[in-house]
Amino acid sequence: MIKKITFIIISLFLIQSSFGQKKTRADRFFEKGDYINAAIYYEEELAKERHKKALENIATCYYNTFQYRLASRYLKQLVKGRFGEKDKTYNNEYNFKLYQVLSALGDYETGLDYFKIYKENVSASLNKSESVEIIEEFKLKNPDYKIKKTRFNSEASDFGAVKYKDSVYFTSDRDTKKLFKKTYKWTHQPFLDIYVTKVNDKNDTLGNTIPLPKTINSKLHEGNFCFSNDGNTIYVSRSNYTDGKKEFNDQSSNDIHLYKATRVDGKWAKLEKLSFNKNGFSYQHPALSPDGKKLYFSSNMEGGFGSYDLYYVTIEVDGLFGEPINLGKTINTENREHFPFISQKGDLFFASNGHLGLGMLDNFVSEWDNGNFTTPINLGVPINSRYDDFNLNYHNEKEGFFASNRNKKNDDIFMFTQTGEIFIREYINTFEVRDAETKAYIPNVKVALINKKEKELYNNTLDSLAAFNMNLLAGNYRFKATHEAYRSNEMNVRAIEEQDQKHVLYLSKIPPPDPPDPVEVIIAEKKIDKKLKEDDPERFALLTDTEGPPVVEKNGKLFFELEPIYFNFDMWNIRSDSKVILDELAAKLERYPKIHLKISSHTDSRGTVRYNQILSERRAESTRNYLALEGYVNARRMKFQGFGELQPIVPCPMLDCTDEEHQLNRRSEFEIIEY
Repeated sequence: MIKKITFIIISLFLIQSSFGQKKTRADRFFEKGDYINAAIYYEEELAKERHKKALENIATCYYNTFQYRLASRYLKQLVKGRFGEKDKTYNNEYNFKLYQVLSALGDYETGLDYFKIYKENVSASLNKSESVEIIEEFKLKNPDYKIKKTRFNSEASDFGAVKYKDSVYFTSDRDTKKLFKKTYKWTHQPFLDIYVTKVNDKNDTLGNTIPLPKTINSKLHEGNFCFSNDGNTIYVSRSNYTDGKKEFNDQSSNDIHLYKATRVDGKWAKLEKLSFNKNGFSYQHPALSPDGKKLYFSSNMEGGFGSYDLYYVTIEVDGLFGEPINLGKTINTENREHFPFISQKGDLFFASNGHLGLGMLDNFVSEWDNGNFTTPINLGVPINSRYDDFNLNYHNEKEGFFASNRNKKNDDIFMFTQTGEIFIREYINTFEVRDAETKAYIPNVKVALINKKEKELYNNTLDSLAAFNMNLLAGNYRFKATHEAYRSNEMNVRAIEEQDQKHVLYLSKIPPPDPPDPVEVIIAEKKIDKKLKEDDPERFALLTDTEGPPVVEKNGKLFFELEPIYFNFDMWNIRSDSKVILDELAAKLERYPKIHLKISSHTDSRGTVRYNQILSERRAESTRNYLALEGYVNARRMKFQGFGELQPIVPCPMLDCTDEEHQLNRRSEFEIIEY
């Protein structure tokens, strides 16, 4: 639809048949800009014979009438050389058109292949992978706007809404039931006029929608317009004419020029053409700066960067206009820039199909910073779509209108509310590392913050307060942390357009190592040959059993290694503290019913030899009896023998031993003599 509302000039020389061929009926419709009928007859021609010019023209017909799937069919045939002529070259503009229609159809990755070819043909470059990533960011970014279709739309095309006080003015080609009305050949719809409707605070209509008077609206097109701050001056895009007659350029086309009218006593005077308009070029989409001292517009005048660039002229105190000044290559591309709007802060909103976008025309914004416009930012969804989205303007700080043909038929007016920050800003983000269980800070933790391009933005070892702040652009990041006492961890961070965001990464402590296999420990400590398990499994089991009193090997013999069995001086009855030890031995003997024991009791060297011998025998017997009577161990499995002082561990000649050494000599031994 944007082709209609920007009134692209169709030049006769573009539709002349190659080799001086006679014009066909399809050519004549195409020449008049009647693309709907031209496409019908080109279909018939191509069914019989395929010529390059017919392919070019039918692709243009479907492109201009928004039938993108059909346009892509013929554009693909054209760029692949599926026509009869030997010369398979074609104009670079068709690479750009194919990029656009494929993007509109949702296949922007394939479309970018043709955009890359287009760029390379004009000595520019395009990184496809980066472009795909940027487009996906446009689609996935957090919406900065809420939108809603207005109620004053019609079945026809409506766009260019401007709110002034309690009314909304807009452009439309709706049918007003005029008798003998003329229609625009391109769309087969009435010519564009400016309308007004009263609205409430929700921008719902309160009455009828009526056209502006004939001093403003004519038999031809009246397109985009803007008002001065007091509402008494209007600037209008209008078909170029003088004294009620069309004016044509050298290519016999009717350009679009800018006009101005004032309102006196509530009535609009006639429109007057602005002085800087030049025949042969179009000037359209006027927009005033907030102070009213500059008029911005779109034009295809010579000396620009592309087909349509954005310009401004100064408005002097006496009402005269300066010379047009191009906004430069930061804003303008080799393609089309349209529909400028200057916010109260001086920021430039405009539509473009030359800057990377979601498809067809997208809305962009360029911030006014230190006397210059910055690199344009795509406003993303929902303001932009795969189709034409354009003509965005605000009527207060946060609310406004824009137009879109996303319904795939005609333009509709949408109202919006800005809910987010549209300019790229850095936002404060706090990062913390905490214990997953206690939630306490983890001191001396190593951290790193990495952006989506795998560039490390921050790397440090934090102190006891395991936190740091970073100013970040909205986007995706990775935050990771390591500590010798914790399992390493990382998290994906989505920095959004808000201040003071907090991101907490939790680490889990590394658990202590699993205790070693007690059997393996015993094997190592006792230096047991593992072959013993096969050669003598019973002996291996006894030596490696960790339950109850352990079994040790001494000089090839097996012994239960018990805590000392204590007896009172000169006594042989079992003390209570020794009963506990013997009970444990009895429990183990119950598990090994084949074991036979020899209980040996020894005394120290104090006392006579005879006395010590008798005492040791009684102690050994008392031990055997306790195991038999209290521990229920079969007495036949146990032998006992007293050795008196004859087998000391520490020799004590002349009783020259300490109490500790005497205690070592007073002992009981439990030898396994059968298993």
